[in-house]
Amino acid sequence: MSVFRPFQRSRGVTLVELMVAMVLGLIVAGGIVTVFMSTSSSNRAQTQLARLQEAGRFAVNRIADDLKMAGAQYCSSTGGIANVASGSNIALDALRAPRVLAKNLTFPQNTTPWGAPYPDQPTAPYSLPSFFYMRGFECTKTDCTPASPPTVDDGVPAMGDQVGDRVKGAAVLQLRYVDSGRGWSIGGASTIVANNGLISSVHIEPKTAAGEPSLTGVADGELMMLADCSTAQIFQTNGNPDFVPVDTAGNFTAPRALVPQSAPRFFRLKTDFRTITYFLQVVSDDGTASGAKTGALMRCDSGGQTPACQELVRGAERLDFTYGIEDANGLLHYLTAAEVDSRAAKTIACPSGPPDSTSADQGCLWRALKTVEVNVLMDGQQPLYTLQAPDIAYAYSPEGITTPKAPDDRGDDGIAPSDQGFANQMLRRQFNTVVMLRNYNP
Repeated sequence: MSVFRPFQRSRGVTLVELMVAMVLGLIVAGGIVTVFMSTSSSNRAQTQLARLQEAGRFAVNRIADDLKMAGAQYCSSTGGIANVASGSNIALDALRAPRVLAKNLTFPQNTTPWGAPYPDQPTAPYSLPSFFYMRGFECTKTDCTPASPPTVDDGVPAMGDQVGDRVKGAAVLQLRYVDSGRGWSIGGASTIVANNGLISSVHIEPKTAAGEPSLTGVADGELMMLADCSTAQIFQTNGNPDFVPVDTAGNFTAPRALVPQSAPRFFRLKTDFRTITYFLQVVSDDGTASGAKTGALMRCDSGGQTPACQELVRGAERLDFTYGIEDANGLLHYLTAAEVDSRAAKTIACPSGPPDSTSADQGCLWRALKTVEVNVLMDGQQPLYTLQAPDIAYAYSPEGITTPKAPDDRGDDGIAPSDQGFANQMLRRQFNTVVMLRNYNP
């Protein structure tokens, strides 16, 4: 028997209940979105910081590697003051600066001048001055001191804040050393032909099995260097594979055929006496003027790389060097490039040098280098607009700032990222190292 039940209507939520549920859902969803955005922003900052630290370590280590080679000679790179034997004119100890016999010495990217305030161009054979081995250029937002850094013709652009320009306020460093792994060894089929103690010619047959380069491209009039573990001579030659020293039109005197020689080797000055130049260049993330800009550490090498100036790492905004020199009294000074170049307004006496140099020569303090401090300011390359003021504050000691300050609070003499064309909203950290110069000419 069925039981009759009265009809019951189904009942849903009210409008008020629906609105409350929606508000609660939005609160929960907003919290989730906020946590996600915060986590994402933190993750981007951490990723940027990790990339910045890796790039900074690479930058200072790469510069330090070249600084350690500055002034290096072929198997004769030791410190101290070289003593030259009066009878043979051979240096018997310490570092042996090459003897320049060529009248017109040229190096790639060379901007070191002869003549006032530097010594006049020599009119007789001379020892290669140390300011050819290293020379720095200290730069502000508008110019550099000394006022002769490598130019556009050398692959180094002028300063500016556009893509392709050299970064404003970043120093330029140029150094040289002999690449002892290059050149051609004398021995076997490669010989020296002498006449009355002077070199008539140097005959070279490359030992390809030993990795020696070919003679292709070596032209008349090039500067060559004959070196062993006691001395070196730079002179102009004609011919290939028989390199004949040119007459007095190109050389002060003929090179001497020194006997005996210890592991003699013949070098091409253009490629084997390597010129290394460091500077910073403005780049963008997409290669266009509208992209996010940062600085790139550039390294120019005369050793035959193509192109001659190549990008090493991005994110470098500032590059500065402090030079530790030892004066004639054995006192250590830490100077800028401008102060080294001018002998601190001629107040610091240079240590003794080769027999034909004087302590008052402009630039003579470059031969007194003992250490170089490298400072690089790195950024995260991409602006992060979620960063707060404490996050973007940074310290950069070459400006005299050791407590983190905002990017636009660098003082009257400081350089803000906006001065260089870079965004403020990036993480920034300073990296530095001190390099001992183990090969440098005293």
